[in-house]
Parts: sequence; C-alpha cells; structure tokens
Amino acid sequence: MDEFIEAAIQEAKKSKAQGGIPIGSVLVKDGKIIGLGHNQRVQKNDPMAHAEIDCLRNAGRVGNYKDTVLYSTLMPCYLCGGAVVQFGIRKVIVGESRTFEGCEKFMKQHGVEVINLDNNECITMMQDFIKKNQKLWFEDIGK
Repeated sequence: MDEFIEAAIQEAKKSKAQGGIPIGSVLVKDGKIIGLGHNQRVQKNDPMAHAEIDCLRNAGRVGNYKDTVLYSTLMPCYLCGGAVVQFGIRKVIVGESRTFEGCEKFMKQHGVEVINLDNNECITMMQDFIKKNQKLWFEDIGK
C-alpha cells in the first residue's frame, strides 16, 4: 500500500480513538510528508476542523502548493475541495468515495487531478462509523 495513504489512514484512526470522525489527510511535497491532520470537529468543537483543513493548518505556510499532493481517506467535501482549488493543489489522492461522493467533479472542473484508490480499509472504516454514528456523520456533511 502507498505509504502516504497509509499515513492518512493512521490519522483517521487517531481521530476515531479520540471519539472523532475517522477521516485523515496528509500533504506531501517532494516525496515527503509536510503536514498531517485528522477530522477534529468533535474534539475541538469546531465545525471547520475537517481532516484536510487540519492537515493544511499543520503544514503551515508552504508558499507555492502547485508541487504538493493532498491525500485523504475520504473524497473531500466542498469546504476542503475549495481549499484545494484556492491554494492551487494540483493532485488529490483519496482512499474512497463510496460512502461520500464529495466534490470530485468540482475539483476536476478546476484542473485538479483526482485519483480514487477505492481502498477497502477506508471504505470499511467509514461504513462502520456511519452505521454507529449516523447523527454525527450527517452533522459533519451538513445534512
């Protein structure tokens, strides 16, 4: 398995262990992880603390994002996809989009290459979480 999606999965597991939503993200530049993050909406009582946003915050200012790759265990929502487009991230690699369609079309319309790994571990992790935490999940996706 790709070491970077594996790192994102480990971030998702951290969130789950903290009582949060199991979504993780990693920002990579020049073959190295420069930012790690996980969904912390529950932990920080912050509706903006999605995994990708947490990852970008933890990476800090990197100047130009055009040579970065964002990994996420789940297809980004419009909030996170908007950040991808805003910062000019050109490539996003996701674990899965079966449990959440996200904004793949939006990102592609803005020139972002989106690669969906359809990773079984990511799918199972989200399906199990959603079954047990429907109210929290629907709050996270704004439904």
